[in-house]
Amino acid sequence: MTTHTTPSSHTELIAQTLQSAAIPVLSRASIRELVSLVNQLEAVTRMRYVRMEMGVPGLPAPSVGIDAEIEALRSGVASRYPMLEGVAPLKQEISRFCRLFMNIDVDPNGCFPTVGAAQGALAAFLVGNRTKTSGATLFIDPGFPNQKRQLDMIGQEWGSFDVYEHRGEVLRPALEAHLSSGKYTTMLYSNPNNPAWICFDEQELKIIADVASRHDVIVIEDLAYFGMDYRADYTTPGQAPYQPSIAHYTDQYILLISSSKVFSYAGQRIASLVISDALYQRHFPSLETNFHQTQFGKAILFGTLGGLTAGVTHSTQYGLAAMLKAANEGELPFLHLTKVYEQRAAKMKALFVEHGFSLVYDEDNGIPLSDGFYFTFAFTGMDGDALLEGLLHHGISAISLANTGSNRVEGARACVSQVKEDQLPDLAQRLAAFQRQFG
Repeated sequence: MTTHTTPSSHTELIAQTLQSAAIPVLSRASIRELVSLVNQLEAVTRMRYVRMEMGVPGLPAPSVGIDAEIEALRSGVASRYPMLEGVAPLKQEISRFCRLFMNIDVDPNGCFPTVGAAQGALAAFLVGNRTKTSGATLFIDPGFPNQKRQLDMIGQEWGSFDVYEHRGEVLRPALEAHLSSGKYTTMLYSNPNNPAWICFDEQELKIIADVASRHDVIVIEDLAYFGMDYRADYTTPGQAPYQPSIAHYTDQYILLISSSKVFSYAGQRIASLVISDALYQRHFPSLETNFHQTQFGKAILFGTLGGLTAGVTHSTQYGLAAMLKAANEGELPFLHLTKVYEQRAAKMKALFVEHGFSLVYDEDNGIPLSDGFYFTFAFTGMDGDALLEGLLHHGISAISLANTGSNRVEGARACVSQVKEDQLPDLAQRLAAFQRQFG
């Protein structure tokens, strides 16, 4: 498969493939739809695309996790159903991880393995939005589109607002305007943020906790990119600074801690669902109808996790437990390993700016964003659909910000993880060709 800039002979092939894909609006296509489309484009053009559309880890999985899984399989776990709540060593290490890397205490009973953070989010929605007679989720956007699709799938309502113009103290009135309606029972955001890579500071986390507490809203904090704000060093277990978290300011929270990015363990589909002790023990009479439980933690465990998958793959739990233990004991420097994304993002952002693109989300309260897993960009005079199509014609893929709840619908999100070092010269050539055509 060639790596050269798109030859003119490919223009018709690409146009035909885009037409046959029957995607009405590119900027509203799901990430998986775009992945399928780019697979088709690579097949028909025989050209290696610069793929930035999906957040797939670009690093090998740690051998300590793989070895632990193999050992677990050899010990016979494949023949036994895993317990819904997770194996004891994993629950203990999740709790330790929260203490050592976040400086929070949570009982192992409230620490569950899930089939990726996606299952954890779905479980949180199913229970969290039934803690009252009716409930909905408020998203602080931009955010991961799949979580809204999950709510649509289960028939629950949601609302959102773009945080771009609501940083710092002005976040408070924005939250009040939404939560004072009384319709929301849960609120979700990611930190660091997918797709913008912004990070809420301590002032903003306090505001979120304060407003949520006043309106009795459960905060769901998505930590898919745990510790990957490289402006601070979160690498040493048990030593400040710690990963910022809503858990320092409220006791009504749920944490979604993915292993896909920080441990490059995406293929094994395992994550951690962490419920605060206070929320775990809390009783909600309305839960009885759907889950035959009134206690929040039991409704999650027996009413939801049991119904969704009846347990996470047995051997995979031992793999994650081993990686967490190694990280907790300072033997697996997982955040040092992922810094390759920081270096790659810096190079790619420089190439985009050099060739006439602008960065959309580019700072946190006046401080430049960290370079990391994602960045956002736009090209003057082009809307999201035109931008995505133009990029595809030049052998580059991305997703539109319009699909993430952002008001900056002219922009796109780039993921750096699948772009290899040897593709950077080709990326520069393709961006230069794009600039010549549209600049």
